[in-house]
Amino acid sequence: MRQFFSVKDIMLYINVQHIAKAFGDKYVLKDVNFSLSAGQKIGLVGVNGSGKSTLIKLLSSKLHPDEGNITFSRGINIAYLEQAWIPKPHETVKDALFFIFKPLIDMEIKLKQLEQRMSQASSEELLSLGNEYSDTLHKYEEQGGYSFRSHINGVLHGLGFINGDENRLASSLSGGELTRLNLARLLLLKPDVMLLDEPTNHLDIDALTWLESYLEDFTGAVIVVSHDRFFLDKVCTDIIELLFGVSEYYSGNYTSYIKQRAERFESRMRVFTKQQDEIKRQTAIIERFKSFNREKSIRAAESRTKKLDKMKLLNKPAEEKTITFGFIANKRIGDDALIVSALKKSFGERLIFEDVDFMLSAGENAVIIGANGTGKTTLIECILGIQTPDSGNVKLGTNVQIGYYSQKMEELNQDKTVLREVYDAYPLVSHTKIRSILAQFRFVGDDVHKQISQLSGGEKARVALTKLMLSSCNLLVMDEPTNHLDSDSREVLEIALENYNGTILAVSHDRFFTNRIADKILHLEHGIIKVYEGNYNDFLFEQEKQKLHGKDYEPGITKTQLNKNRKRSRDEERKIMELNTLVKNAEKAVLAAEEKLNKLEQLLSNVTLYEDKNKAIEIIKLHEEAKEEVERKYSLWLEAEGNYNRHIEDD
Repeated sequence: MRQFFSVKDIMLYINVQHIAKAFGDKYVLKDVNFSLSAGQKIGLVGVNGSGKSTLIKLLSSKLHPDEGNITFSRGINIAYLEQAWIPKPHETVKDALFFIFKPLIDMEIKLKQLEQRMSQASSEELLSLGNEYSDTLHKYEEQGGYSFRSHINGVLHGLGFINGDENRLASSLSGGELTRLNLARLLLLKPDVMLLDEPTNHLDIDALTWLESYLEDFTGAVIVVSHDRFFLDKVCTDIIELLFGVSEYYSGNYTSYIKQRAERFESRMRVFTKQQDEIKRQTAIIERFKSFNREKSIRAAESRTKKLDKMKLLNKPAEEKTITFGFIANKRIGDDALIVSALKKSFGERLIFEDVDFMLSAGENAVIIGANGTGKTTLIECILGIQTPDSGNVKLGTNVQIGYYSQKMEELNQDKTVLREVYDAYPLVSHTKIRSILAQFRFVGDDVHKQISQLSGGEKARVALTKLMLSSCNLLVMDEPTNHLDSDSREVLEIALENYNGTILAVSHDRFFTNRIADKILHLEHGIIKVYEGNYNDFLFEQEKQKLHGKDYEPGITKTQLNKNRKRSRDEERKIMELNTLVKNAEKAVLAAEEKLNKLEQLLSNVTLYEDKNKAIEIIKLHEEAKEEVERKYSLWLEAEGNYNRHIEDD
């Protein structure tokens, strides 16, 4: 039931009381309780299928609870980010975002119409039109008329769109780009409450970092479903776990939640165990009294039985069954597991990477990171021989055997059952052992007879991990291994990899995973690899130092970068300096034009101006010219900046 309360209740936006939701005869949610206030950022966590997306849809009124109440603050503005969004036909990226600011665009049209009428008006009409113009201009300024375009550009850039993307048809975007556009729409709405269902999907590390910063500064409330634990740590003030349809609240971020959950479970298990021990003790005493078969002892037994019957029995603390597994490398290798030298790859005229050099020693764990489209998967596939590099060498150490986990999981036969898929890969392993191992990955009973094509992404990932575990290879190459896994499964995978006695080379955008697994970061950017010792936090620390000390500071610099630096001629350095000067001059010109425009707008907002018709017409004309000048200066600035960036990237 949807109810409303006054917004005065200490900015309480939403109150959820004992809600339940069933689909058919299966209850997904049984007893969910929590409240949401201004400034709160709540992360919803739980295993896949625990009802997180269902709860988000209930809060957005896409679904309605079967039991309980959801009460909303009257007049509250809620925006819901759906995982699937379909744009209108012939709608460009700009159209999809400008629609949000239609009132401001309508005001711009009205201001232009008023300017035209004022230029032709009589002295009597001019004062009235001037007042209307001044009022409209004031509203336009107050509602962000002069900043909404730059705000749109900032959000698009933050989420990984580039110059020119705003003119593309939204229907031509990839699934990942559509998800990012939909997220941009929601952020630009600036609602009181954001409901976000997996907002980090399809975002690279730069876009994730930008989104985290945006949400940290957001003054409204957020409820987010995400498996990105680093994101939940950065953004969330509270966590709600859904376990067997029941909600449990935890104060703090994801790391705090993990600690509190373990403490609560241990405490409840101690109390439960203590009660069970007491029940056993009392039952044994009762049986002893009965065995005496005397009236006094029988009465004592009956008395204790009554007390036992009145005891409020505690339920055993609930705990989701998680996957349990480990990796073992059967063969020992030499000192070096993998040596990559001068690797280069292009697709036609497009260079993906060149002069890639790095080495993995036995037992080392390296993670390749970088923005979407930089060629991380291509690099992995060149190392594996799936793709042929243009030049360079890949050398494996003695006795190295590679086990490969592909994010696409294309090696799984869609027509086979789970059991047949694993057994055919390892025919020397008995059915009994394979069933036992599959049970560790939560495939029990008839689950093993499901066809691969019927499985969810998470289930397919577990089948692929089962096969990888059975391989006993001593070099694991993994492309986005945490994709499709829920948070608990990711935790188990990380523990398994931490205890693994082999070598790991992984591609991942999961910063929590990278922080925990990596002792070496391979950062792929602009076609080159930079090697950083340590985990993701160490990488961030080096990046901050680089920003602080400028472009001359190059931590973890590789042979690749040194070679590129030596190739840069004095002419190229001079060209870069010239382009940089043009950018700075263009920026100064924009600021000067903006300042001139602001002064004219202050004059136009002064009602007394319209008492002098000729003066008013002159200022209106100057204002129009100033606006056009600002647009020209902005275009020149963007062109100069684009030329500079392209030259830096090409160099």
